[in-house]
Amino acid sequence: MDIWPMVHAERRALAADLRDLSTEDWARPSLCGNWTVRDVLAHMTSAAKLTPPAFFGRMIGSGFSFDKVQEKGVAANRGASPADTLANFESVATSVKHPPGPTQTWLGETIVHSEDIRRALGIQHKYPADAVVTVADFYKGSNLLIGSKNRIAGLTLRATDANWSHGSGPEVSGPILSLVMAMTGRKQADDDLAGDGVATLRSRSG
Repeated sequence: MDIWPMVHAERRALAADLRDLSTEDWARPSLCGNWTVRDVLAHMTSAAKLTPPAFFGRMIGSGFSFDKVQEKGVAANRGASPADTLANFESVATSVKHPPGPTQTWLGETIVHSEDIRRALGIQHKYPADAVVTVADFYKGSNLLIGSKNRIAGLTLRATDANWSHGSGPEVSGPILSLVMAMTGRKQADDDLAGDGVATLRSRSG
């Protein structure tokens, strides 16, 4: 699957959803750690500007602290106003630049961070089913940075809106998008899920 057309389409769709936000909306806490909606969008912009050599250069410049690299990227791409933040993001909508990592990472990053923003704002969006399944298939076997493989170990995940399941053990069932969000540690997504394994999955989320 060529992920870049999907990434570009989802970036454009997100930008369209954010054009009329209020100042208060931009400052809302997202589902991603301590970042606001505006911070997450600035992070997405930063990632779309980085190449592997630039990433490693910034790691060296930040004392090999991944968190510092991320925070510097957010600060550099926020701009002076929310309008600047959105304009910066729109300027990289068709970028294929990315830090090191499997290509599925960047489809996952786009979908998960878009949901970090949309869920915080109460905005619903229908993602292409094959894109979400691709991301679920990637995260089920990956411990890169977010530890999704370990988080779902010993559990059966079953999508109720797609032909997708994984694992063995107590079941966690629900929409495939919510499973992806839960796999990446977003506790808020657990409310969409059912089954004997939900409590275990929740206990492993940040």
